[in-house]
Formats: sequence, C-alpha cells, structure tokens
Amino acid sequence: MIYEYVLIFLGAAIPWFEIALVIPLGIVWGLSPFWVMVLAFVGNMLTVLALIIGFDRFKDWYDKRQEAKGKTQNKRSVRAKRIWNKYGLPGVAMLGPILIGTHIAAFIGMTLGATKKNTTVWLTISIAVWTMAFGILTALGFDFFTGKV
Repeated sequence: MIYEYVLIFLGAAIPWFEIALVIPLGIVWGLSPFWVMVLAFVGNMLTVLALIIGFDRFKDWYDKRQEAKGKTQNKRSVRAKRIWNKYGLPGVAMLGPILIGTHIAAFIGMTLGATKKNTTVWLTISIAVWTMAFGILTALGFDFFTGKV
C-alpha cells in the first residue's frame, strides 16, 4: 500500500500528470483522501520550486550575458513587466493547474518577468486551492457513487 502513495507523490511531481489527474486517481483507488492530497501537494510543489530556482539561475546568466553585450531594458519593457507582475501572474497561477499545468504556468510567469518570490507565492496558493478542490470534490463524488455517507 505504501508504494501506491509513492506513486501519488511521483505522479504529482511529473509535468502533465500533476494534481488534476493524480488526486482523483488516488482517491478512486481507495487511498486516504487526506494523504493523497498531502503527498500530491508536496510532490507538485517540490518540482515547481526546482523549476523556479533553476529558471532564476538561467535568467541571471542570461542577464549578465546581455549586460556584457551592452544591451539594456527600455522604459516600455520595464513598464510591461511591472503590469505583468501586478495582474498577470495571479491569473496564470490560478488557472494553470486546470489549463496548462503548474510547471508550464511557473515557466510562463518567470519568462514574462515575474519574480521568484511572487511566482512561488502564487503557485503555492494555486496548488493548495486546486489540491483541496480536486481532493474534496473527488472524495464527495466518489462517496456519492459508491453510496458511502
């Protein structure tokens, strides 16, 4: 039975499987909804954090390379990034798990200039909300179909 929980953890960590697929499958398998949700959240968050940290290092390298070439940002790109950070990231983060996946949402956010901190905060909120939604709705729905009260 422990290997099934390990599969939940690993499945949530893999892009395109993630929490939207893994949580309902784990609950339908008859595993504890609480532990399925906890392990799926942790598995998904670990790989999203690794992506955010790794992307940040890539961006630092790229920015240094651009500075060495003498290229700087203009006022328009600075303003666009400020607007993106204010309005764009919450939307991408909250819709990411159901539309494009959390890993792609993190990548898009970082690519468009979201800070590491903001990306982490918004994706943590999003993954937590969707973990609860998928877990509770699946558990209630599964109980409805099996006749459990």
